[in-house]
Formats: sequence, structure tokens, C-alpha cells
Amino acid sequence: MAEAAHSALDLVAALMTMLAVRISSRPADRNHLYGHGKVENLSALFEALLLVATCAWIVWEAVRRLVYHRVEVEVTVWSFAVMLTSIAIDASRSRVLARTAKKYRSQALEADALHFRTDIWSSSVVVLGLIAVKAGEWFPGLEWLRQADAVAALGVSMVVVWICVRLGRRTVDALLDTAPEGMEPRIAAAVEAVPGVRNCHQVRLRYSGPILFVDLHVLVDGGQTLAQAHDLTENIEQTIHEIVPQADVTVHPEPF
Repeated sequence: MAEAAHSALDLVAALMTMLAVRISSRPADRNHLYGHGKVENLSALFEALLLVATCAWIVWEAVRRLVYHRVEVEVTVWSFAVMLTSIAIDASRSRVLARTAKKYRSQALEADALHFRTDIWSSSVVVLGLIAVKAGEWFPGLEWLRQADAVAALGVSMVVVWICVRLGRRTVDALLDTAPEGMEPRIAAAVEAVPGVRNCHQVRLRYSGPILFVDLHVLVDGGQTLAQAHDLTENIEQTIHEIVPQADVTVHPEPF
């Protein structure tokens, strides 16, 4: 039941991710000058909240069965068939999502890939719980194993919490425009290595969906013509694109 609820919310999350990716791919307009990429981050945050709701329900149901209401679980060959089929599907779609996320640098697809990859582990926990329940039926001395289904449900909830923490942290960082760790000094060092650049400062970074926006100031020789300064900024942009492909770069040159 816990895994069924989890998978049902997976369907909602996948549909929401599909919608978010479609919206985020729209070009910038007068009301959204940086594009619509943040829709992906909102989608990931909503997905994390759905997982929290799932986790709360799983914990409540598992504790109720362990403490208040004993339930006899019927384990059949179909129980294992359903779970093994679920694991095979999760493995397939997580692999496809991860490959697509890497190709298009999509955080929403990457979050879904991580989600479905950890689903494999949570489903494996359910299978172990079913095996333990069956062992409790076969061996009277191990009757306590018949409660393993509820314990396995708690194990699933722990996996879900771990997913939520990782996904939620990354989503909040993106929504708060947190700069990628270590990226600012890396870009500054690369730009200062460009011939003609005396100094690089005031580097600002922010993600909007898969696009990294880079704003920076550089000191250049004051005797350059406008055309020479323009060529230099083109070289700077190319240097940054070698570090972050498809980045949206704005360079402000200042005379040295």
C-alpha cells in the first residue's frame, strides 16, 4: 500500500515535470526577461512536498500496524511479480531520464531521474519485507518476522525523507539564486587568463532552469577601439562557454 501511494504520486510528479519542462522551454518575454526556467525549480519543490505527504502517510500507517492494529499480510507470487515489475520499470525510466537530463541540462528531469533511481531501492526494501513475512509463515519460531511488512514501510519512508532533503535543498538553492559552489572563482580565473584582460571582478551567477546567467566586469587596456573591446568580450564569452556550455553571459568592460 505504501509503495502504491508512492507510485501514484510518482505519476503526478512525472506529469507535473512534463508540464514544467514544456513551460520552461518557452523563450523570454517582456514579463519574464530571464526566461521561464524557474518553473522547473518550482516543479521540483512541489514534487518534494508530495513526497513529504507520502512519507507522513507511510509512517502513520506503519506505526498503527506495529502498535495498535495488527494486520495479517497475505503474500503471494503476485506480490513479488508486481514489485519486480515495478523495479524493472523504475530502472528503465531512471536511465532514460538521466541521459536526457544530461543532454539538455534539465534540473527537473535530473530530479525525476534521482527520484526513480531511489525508487528502486525503496521497492527492494518492500521485497525484503515480503520475504521476511513469508519466512515468518514458514518458520513458527520466526513469527516476529510477520511484522516485517510494516517495518519495511518505515524503511521506504526513510528513503523518501532522504530524497526530499536532497531534492528540496537543491530546489531552494535554485529559487534563492544560490551560486554554484566553486564556479565563481573558476570563471574569474579563466577570464583573467584571456589575453588583454587585466582583472575580472563582480562576477554574479544565477540559474534559471538549465541556463546559467553570468554577469561580470573586466578591466581592459584603455587604448582599445570599440571593435577591439567587442572582440575581447566575444573571447571572454567563448572562454566561459567552455566551462558552462549554453551559459547566458554579459560582460561589462572597463578601461584600465
